[in-house]
Order: sequence, then C-alpha cells, then structure tokens
Amino acid sequence: MERALAMTHQTGVVLAEVGFLLMLFGGIWLVAAEFPRMRMTKRRRIVAGIAFAVGSLLLIIATHWGHFG
Repeated sequence: MERALAMTHQTGVVLAEVGFLLMLFGGIWLVAAEFPRMRMTKRRRIVAGIAFAVGSLLLIIATHWGHFG
C-alpha cells in the first residue's frame, strides 16, 4: 500500500504547476465576476472558489507526497 501512494519528484512538480494554474484561473475568474456588466456573478464566484480549492488541494498533495518544495 505504501508503494501505491509514492510519487516521483517530477509528478509532484507537474501537480504543483497544475495547482498554480488553477489558482491563477480562479483569481482571474474572481476578478471577472466583479465587473458589473457581466452576468452570472454568483456562478463565477462559485467557479473561482472551486478552482481555488482544487488548486490548493493539488499543492498540498504535491508538497506532501510529491516531494515538491
């Protein structure tokens, strides 16, 4: 079971890159939700929050098991 959870350093780096990309996407999406003329501000905030949560989770996994950092 211990072997199944093992990750290489490269996999950890890729997970961290995807996590940072999702956090960038979430930040841009959150800024776009604040423009008054754009529709669906509540939905945009929800999508941004989900992107932040998933990006943060990937960074935690990359740091803990992927030897990133």
